[in-house]
Amino acid sequence: MVVRTSSSPSTALADLRDSPPLVQCITNAVVTNFTANALLALGASPAMCDIPGEAGMFADLAGGVLVNLGTPTAEQRDAAREAVAAGTPWVLDPVAVGALPVRTALARELLDARPAIVRGNASEILALAGAGAGGRGVDSTDTPHDALDAARALAARTGGTVAVSGAVDLIVDAERTTHVAGGSVLLTRVTGGGCALGAAMAALLAVTDAGTAATTASVIWAVASERAEASSSGPGSFAIAFLDALAAIEPADLEGRVAA
Repeated sequence: MVVRTSSSPSTALADLRDSPPLVQCITNAVVTNFTANALLALGASPAMCDIPGEAGMFADLAGGVLVNLGTPTAEQRDAAREAVAAGTPWVLDPVAVGALPVRTALARELLDARPAIVRGNASEILALAGAGAGGRGVDSTDTPHDALDAARALAARTGGTVAVSGAVDLIVDAERTTHVAGGSVLLTRVTGGGCALGAAMAALLAVTDAGTAATTASVIWAVASERAEASSSGPGSFAIAFLDALAAIEPADLEGRVAA
C-alpha cells in the first residue's frame, strides 16, 4: 500500500484540485452517473472500469480505487479481486452486507486485501465485523456509536481507516476516533449520496493518508449538503444543488468542522 503524508482537510482538498486524480470506480449500476458527476464536480477524474482482464491493469494507472458492492455481479466480483491486488490505495464500501450472502462473503474476502478505508453505515460496519446481521437493505438500523467497537476491530484487522456514516460520522483508525457532524438528511433521499462519498474518499487517497482522506471527504459532504439543502426545495433540486456545491467548495470552507 502506498503511504502518503498526513495533512489537514483544507490542504487535502487543495492538493486534489492542484493534481486531479484518476479514480477507478467498481461500483453499483444504480449510482454510476451520480458518482461520476460528483467526482467531476469535486475536481477528480472518474473511470468506471469494471471488466475482468482490464480492472487490474487500470488500477495500476489510478490514484485511488473504489470497490462498492451494491450490485455485485459475477463479472464485477472478479474485477474487484483484480483491482485490489494491484496495490493502489482503495476503498471498500460493503453495501447491504449482512443478510445477503454473496456480497457478505465477498466483502469479508476482500478485507484480506487490506483496504485503506472501509466506508459504510453503522449496520454495514457491524455486519462486516461479524457483530450484527445488517440493516434494512441499504438503510442502517443502528447508530454510528453502536458500531464504534466494530469499526475499531475492522481498523485493527486491515491496518487502515473505517468511516461510519450517520448523523455524526465517525472516522476510526488505530490511533484516534474523529467526529464529523452536520450535513443534510436530504442526502439519504438521493440515490448515490453515500456511494459517491466512498468515491470521494478514493480520490483523496491519491493525495493524502487514509485517515485524512476519509475525514476530508466527510467534511466536504457535510458542508456541501448543508449548502445544497439551503438552496433547494426537495430531493430533485437538492441533487443538482449538491453537485454545484461540490464544485464551489473551497479549502477554507473545511476549517473547524472536525472534532476529536
